[in-house]
Amino acid sequence: MSNLVYTGKTKNVYALDNGNYLLKFKDDCTGKDGVFDPGENSVGLTIDGVGDVNLRMSIYFFEKVNAAGIRTHYISANLADTTMEVLPAKPFGKGLEVICRHKAVGSFYRRYSDYIEEGADLPAYVEMTFKNDAKGDPLVTKDGLIDLGVMTGEQYDDIKAMTQKITQIVADDLKEKGLILYDIKFEFGYDKDGKVMLIDEIASGNMRVYKNGEYVDPMTLSKLFFA
Repeated sequence: MSNLVYTGKTKNVYALDNGNYLLKFKDDCTGKDGVFDPGENSVGLTIDGVGDVNLRMSIYFFEKVNAAGIRTHYISANLADTTMEVLPAKPFGKGLEVICRHKAVGSFYRRYSDYIEEGADLPAYVEMTFKNDAKGDPLVTKDGLIDLGVMTGEQYDDIKAMTQKITQIVADDLKEKGLILYDIKFEFGYDKDGKVMLIDEIASGNMRVYKNGEYVDPMTLSKLFFA
């Protein structure tokens, strides 16, 4: 794995001879003062096995999403060395997060609490934010993304539709386990022809899940998921 091309907070990326890439999942987690927090922007602690469970959940959902005919970068994975082989994909701009919300909680509720009750149902509401720690991950509209040259209107529409379909796949699966998905965060990229695909991972640290009205933290969620 000498051809390292990128060192991330929770994954390293290697270039393969066949033109694809290899993601190496790490046990490093985002957090602060030794406390795990998926919303933090820096590595705060190391939890043995977290890379393994994140990869396991990603494999599980990527295979489901691929089977549903939705494009992803996932090709295969190797649990023995905690790696996933993926197709090459360009990110949008300098990084874009796509959030799908089934319930009004978190930053959505803080912004719009004059208009909605906390925990109220939302119709698979999709919003996008630029990945920029210094600017607090600013929200960006469809017009903004088009006018800034980050994506085309068609790419935006594809991402929105794909996000809603993938979120429903995850939500339905969790519901069978007595878990309710409140919101989830994705990343998308595009291939050399400009076609959109889901990239990165689908892991417990990227979703807000409740059971019997109580928030389930990501590590507990992973254990419940694979119980």
